[in-house]
Amino acid sequence: MIHIAPSILAADFSRLGEQVRETEAAGAQRVHVDVMDGHFVPNLSMGPVVVEGLRPRTALPLEVHLMVEAPARFIPAFLKAGADSVIFHLEVVPQPGALIADVRGRNKKVGLAINPDMPVEAFEPFLGDIDLALCMTVFPGFGGQAFIAESPERIRRLRALIERHNPACELEVDGGIDHDTAVAAVRAGANVLVAGTSVFKYPQGPAAAVREMKRLVG
Repeated sequence: MIHIAPSILAADFSRLGEQVRETEAAGAQRVHVDVMDGHFVPNLSMGPVVVEGLRPRTALPLEVHLMVEAPARFIPAFLKAGADSVIFHLEVVPQPGALIADVRGRNKKVGLAINPDMPVEAFEPFLGDIDLALCMTVFPGFGGQAFIAESPERIRRLRALIERHNPACELEVDGGIDHDTAVAAVRAGANVLVAGTSVFKYPQGPAAAVREMKRLVG
């Protein structure tokens, strides 16, 4: 099954709970929370208080993507606030075994992410230990960017590695995912689609955006 993960970075924060509930009713399967520290990426975004506020508002899993230099400092607070999974970057934790084990020891799911300039083969030693591999399809830091054209080939290579080492591992893509690129990403092997601008800025509203994306990707 293909999962749609609306990224609340693009939501109207004055109506955040309402908009998340709209996407849930339309069939979204999780909520993606982008966390930026102004160091690993040139922007700042939300903290654990946002997860804490959303937790009673939705039954969907809350997935926290840590685009930060020191994820180990942030993970306990986000899990305490109600996150169901955390994703951190191999660029800042090149030996992630201890942190993966720590998250799993808290009975939460854990994922690894890489930026477009890192080879997907960097995932290979860790695929047996994680729940999700996130292949960025833009350079992180800002919403609304265009999907990098070379991404489908990277997704295909990562899918082959996952099938070899841990077929249960999800392959998530994030960046420039809209109603056209979602189809290309799924054809290449992605099964979780993070979509922000294309969902929350959709002219007919976020619920219509989720329903249309689900229709297109089957």
